[in-house]
Amino acid sequence: MPMLEIRRHSKRNGDEAVHLSQEGVELARWSGTLMGPFEVVATSVAPRARETAIAMGFAVTTELPTLHNVNAFLQESQAASHDVGAPFTRLARLVGRRGSAVSDYSHALGRQWGELMSPLGPGDAGLVIGHGGHIECGLVALFPEAEHDEWGALFGYMEGARLHYDTAARRFHDIEFVRS
Repeated sequence: MPMLEIRRHSKRNGDEAVHLSQEGVELARWSGTLMGPFEVVATSVAPRARETAIAMGFAVTTELPTLHNVNAFLQESQAASHDVGAPFTRLARLVGRRGSAVSDYSHALGRQWGELMSPLGPGDAGLVIGHGGHIECGLVALFPEAEHDEWGALFGYMEGARLHYDTAARRFHDIEFVRS
C-alpha cells in the first residue's frame, strides 16, 4: 500500500521571507535523515518548499501548480481565524461550507495529492512539501468524518502527516500525525 508524507516547509526569517533561513536548512537536513526514500517528491512553486525538499536530500520530481482560487482561499481563511474551537475543528467548519473558496481549494488540494499516488505501487512512498494552513485544510477535506478536535495544533515547521492510500479504492485512509 503506497504512503504519502505531507510536510510543512522548514523555517525562514519572518513571514515575508521567500527563502529558508540557515536554521531552516539545518532543520530540513536533519528531518530528511529520518525518512525516505520517495518515488515522488512534490512541492509548491514557492522557493522555500523546493529548498526544503532539497535540503532534506530529495530531488524534486513534481512542482504542484498554484490553484487558481488561492487568493480567495487566503481571504476566507484569514477572516475565520478568530472563530472559536480547536484549530482543526475551525478548519473543518470552513472546509465543510460547500461552494466556498476554502472548501473548493481544500478539495482541489486533496485531488492533487491523490493524483500523485497513481504511479506508486505497494510499498512506494511520496513526499509533498507545502504550506501551513493549506495542508491542514487539504487533510480535513480528505478526512471529513474524523474527530478534528483531537488533531491538535496547526502544523509547525517540518510537521505534517503520513497518509496511506488504497489504490483499488483510489482514496486515502489512516492518517498519522508527525510532530516535532
